[in-house]
Amino acid sequence: MAKPDYYEILGVSRNASNEELKSAFRTLARKYHPDVNKEADAEEKFKEINEAYAVLSDPEKRRIYDQYGSEGLNGMGGVPDWTNIDFSDIFGEFFGFGAGGARQRQNAPRRGADLSYAVTLTFEEAIFGVEKEIDVTRDEVCSTCNGSGAEPGTTPTRCPTCGGKGEVRQVRQTFLGSMVQVTTCPTCNGRGEIINTPCHTCKGRGLERKTIKKTVSIPGGVDNGNQVRLAGEGQPGVNGGPHGNLYIEIRVKQHKFFRRKGNDILLDLNINVAQATLGADIEVPTLEGPAKLTIPSGTQPGKVFTLRGKGSPILHSGGRGDELVIINVEVPTKLTPEQRKLFEEMAATLGTEVRPQEKSFMDKLKEVLGG
Repeated sequence: MAKPDYYEILGVSRNASNEELKSAFRTLARKYHPDVNKEADAEEKFKEINEAYAVLSDPEKRRIYDQYGSEGLNGMGGVPDWTNIDFSDIFGEFFGFGAGGARQRQNAPRRGADLSYAVTLTFEEAIFGVEKEIDVTRDEVCSTCNGSGAEPGTTPTRCPTCGGKGEVRQVRQTFLGSMVQVTTCPTCNGRGEIINTPCHTCKGRGLERKTIKKTVSIPGGVDNGNQVRLAGEGQPGVNGGPHGNLYIEIRVKQHKFFRRKGNDILLDLNINVAQATLGADIEVPTLEGPAKLTIPSGTQPGKVFTLRGKGSPILHSGGRGDELVIINVEVPTKLTPEQRKLFEEMAATLGTEVRPQEKSFMDKLKEVLGG
């Protein structure tokens, strides 16, 4: 019985590139893998897909197949028995397991883990920046054994189980045939050596826990949730890999008067009825000291005045936000007899007409502040 065309199985043209072959194989293998697809013929299709890719991904086999078809492969020892071939390298490349992939992950240098440290700042420190000294607890190379894990004067020995490779290979039978599985050596836990006399300081780890002091420069303009990255200040790497990073998580205390909205600083300011009605020149607080502000006559509650450049520095930029002064008109709750008389005289001239307000004060304020 003639074998199905390998190109048709993968759904590619006869001049398909290697990348097109890989893409087609990856898509079909995931679709018809028996662990995913429970159709009756899924296993048979999965075998055909692997057989087609195993031939077409090999330049020499593909050349012969293109010229002579499946029969041409007899000159290379016959068409293989696909129930006994090891596809672990193919699966390792695409799906992260198999002999090649596992061996590479086991022996390759690995980057150390990242660490995090929370720093609490005052409102002013967050705006203007500050240097903070922190205590970081992390692993350091053992000062007694210099990282070997063995007691000084002794040396580790090669692991008898894995022969120093740090991994063991096991052959298991699957529906595809023999599959090679590579796992971390259970005897040496991947080190490749046995420490017969562990270091008394680190207990054989090669690392000891230490607390070190670091001075961290916090730039001006940070806010709650921001992070400052200190490259290479995290946990040490494995197998000679680089250190991880240390991330400083920023927390900012609330201010008595000021609030933050992006790079702008908000200040709620109470003025009296006379100042709002007649206008006034007043001083308002900013983070850099008092600033003059002119209140025009007839100023209404919710009016927002902008003090340019009095906000927060913009991170990674030379600019600054603004200070937004939100006016609230205070209505007196206690009046002297003279004050009451003056208000009564003014009330007589203003009349008694009232007008419904289309939008509330809070709605107007939200519009001004962008929600």
